[in-house]
This record gives sequence, C-alpha cells and structure tokens, in this order.
Amino acid sequence: MKTQTAAIDVPVERFDAVIVGAGMVGTALAGLLANAGMQVALVETKAAPLRLDAFGDHPPAPRVSALTPVSQRLLSHLNAWPAMAATRVTPYRYMQVWDAEGSGSIHFSADEAGAPVLGHIVENDVTLAALNEQVLALPSVSTFFGVGVEALQTSDNGRWLVLDDGRQLNTPLLIAADGARSTMRELAGISVAEESMQQEAVVTTVRCEKSHGDTARQAFIAGHPLAFLPLTVGGDDRYCSIVWSTTPEHAHQLTSLSSEELGQALSEAFDYRLGQVSAVDTAYRFPLIQRHAAHYVQSNFALVGDAAHSIHPLAGQGVNLGFMDAAVLAEEVVNAWQRGAPWGALTTLSRYERRRRFDNSAMLGLMKGFKVLFGSQVPALTLARNMGMSGMNQLVPIKRLVMRQAIGERGRLPQSCC
Repeated sequence: MKTQTAAIDVPVERFDAVIVGAGMVGTALAGLLANAGMQVALVETKAAPLRLDAFGDHPPAPRVSALTPVSQRLLSHLNAWPAMAATRVTPYRYMQVWDAEGSGSIHFSADEAGAPVLGHIVENDVTLAALNEQVLALPSVSTFFGVGVEALQTSDNGRWLVLDDGRQLNTPLLIAADGARSTMRELAGISVAEESMQQEAVVTTVRCEKSHGDTARQAFIAGHPLAFLPLTVGGDDRYCSIVWSTTPEHAHQLTSLSSEELGQALSEAFDYRLGQVSAVDTAYRFPLIQRHAAHYVQSNFALVGDAAHSIHPLAGQGVNLGFMDAAVLAEEVVNAWQRGAPWGALTTLSRYERRRRFDNSAMLGLMKGFKVLFGSQVPALTLARNMGMSGMNQLVPIKRLVMRQAIGERGRLPQSCC
C-alpha cells in the first residue's frame, strides 16, 4: 500500500462519499447517506456480504453486542430492525452485577430506567446481514466487495483511492470504517494512542440448566469480569453468550479445555447461579486493547467506529458508540450537502468530531477506571467498592441516571436515533 498519483488512463468513478469497511458501522453510515440522496461507494475486502437466509437453524455466533434502545431506533430508521427481530434478538429487562470477592451487588431494571427494555443481545452477524439486506439494495449505494485499497492520494478534488484491482474512486469525503487496525487511518497518517488492557476476552455460547430470565449478568472474579448475556434460541431461553475478560494465561487455559471441562469451569466460576452450564460452541480468545485516534478528521477524511476508538467489552458499548459516530457524521454531512456547503470540508467534519470525541473519551476512561477499581485486591478498596455498589443499589434516582446513560440517552441525539 502506498500513496501515488492516479493514472490518467484508468476510468475514475466519482461518488459523494466513499466508505472503506462494510461492517455494521460502515454499512449503517452508507444507508444514512444514501437515504438522503447521496451517491455512496462501499469498499470491503471480504468477498461477499452476509445474508440473512444463511442463518437458518444455526447456533448463535460467538460475537454479540448489547444494543441499546438508541441503537435499536437507528436500526429501525434504516429498516433493518424488523428483519433482525424476525431472525434472532434477545431483549433483556434486568441487569445484575456483583463482586465475587465480596458482598457488593447492584441490580438494574427497565422499569427503573423508564424504558421497555434495557437493550437487546444480538449476534453481530445478524445485525450486519439485516443491514446488508436494506442498505445494499439502495440504488444510490455502489459496492466493491473482495477488493482492498492499494493507494490513497489527496488532491484538489478530494481523496482518490486506487483499489488493488486497478479501479479508481474519487470523492470529496472518504470515511474509514475499517476497524481497530485501520489501514485507512494509517495511510492518512493519523496516530493512535494504544493501551493493552493486559487481558484477553474468551467468548463462546453456552446452554444453562436454568432460564436466563431476560437478565444480563456480570460477575467480577478476582477483578476479571465474566458476563452471561441472555440468548433465546428457538424459544429456548436457557442459552447465554459468554464473555470472560481474564489474563492471557487463563484465557489460553480456558480455550484449551474440552467442552465438558469448560462448562464445568463456567458453572463453578458463576457459582451455579444458572445451574449447570454446558458449552455448545468452540471458545475463542482475542487480546483486549483500547485505542483512541489522535484526530477523527482531516480535510475530506473521517474515522468512525473502531477505526476511531476501540473499547474494552466490559459494558458492551463498542458498536453502540460506533453507531452514534455514524449517525452524527451523517447528520452533519447531509446538512452541509443539502444546503450546498462543502460536506468534506474540515469545518463540516470538525463538528462531527466535537460532538463525538467527548462521549467516546468518557466511555474509554470509564472502562479503564472499572478495570483499575475491580482489578485491585487491596482490602480497603475491595471494601469500598462493595459498599459503593450496595449503597447505589438503594438510591433509585442515581440508578435511574446511570441507566439512562447506559441505554444511550446521552447528550444531543441525531434525528435518526430519536
């Protein structure tokens, strides 16, 4: 990959916006821009988009997200939510968090938050396939699947991409939605602050002896969060998606166990709160690294989602933050485009960064703070956090404020999320 001058003998395709990365965030952003009438190109290295009809009766995929009601409204705005709901989504109305090293615990309910649900646990593949079904069918969306970016150039006409199949794209607005290890961010020369959390996440799907009861549960075990996120498969509400953030050594040990041994280890770690646990899928592990780009925007260029920030999965907020990036960027860009202003100009894109950077920074800081607080084995701090959790559990107004934040009701929401 390199920066080069575009060859003049190759036909150039021009678009109002080009998005590199057709994951959940990039595809949602393409839909928002295209629905406003903009001509959008979506570039993706994967050979073909996911399809909803590929799911059938397959067991749940291991990677899931806890979608907030605000994200649900965005997905409904894009007409993706009905197909998701018809495929597989699991609402949760309650949340329980406790410290396995002490007696502290806190409980949340949708009623206390003044909402029908606290959120939905949804496989990432289901969300993406439903977005594909709606967005990729739009006549103003052109797709370039199975290709990578060979070169990036800046010119008076905006940004130029040379794809590895030789095609060239020109646009006044290039958007990088290509993940935490963003190639486009690197080509644009944007630095990133990176911090290893010294943990790895182990994910898998299990079936429990007891019903999950529409409850998301999370225990801090020796400072390492183990989450049982509710899934309902074919009407059976005894499934859960597991996310255990732990030491690399422990993660390696867990993923080396047999299915029977892993189920027993999870049963014991969770103190049999859901009875005997059986692993029904392979356990996978991946390192946890928080990243935050030094800048989200340049002239004619913007970062969204994990390309701008990647977060510890503790609160399940990663894709929710990304969806908000997409919604806010689309709102600012479309407003400029509709009034005839240069929508790729730094003045336009800077408004997006101002609206999103504080919220993203606050969430990254909060996750780091949780890791420090619950990772400490100092007796005084253990006592303080247990007293704090139990004390907050009695303060309904404060709990309601925390829950409103957790379900995404923060700051000025874009119209697509209202």
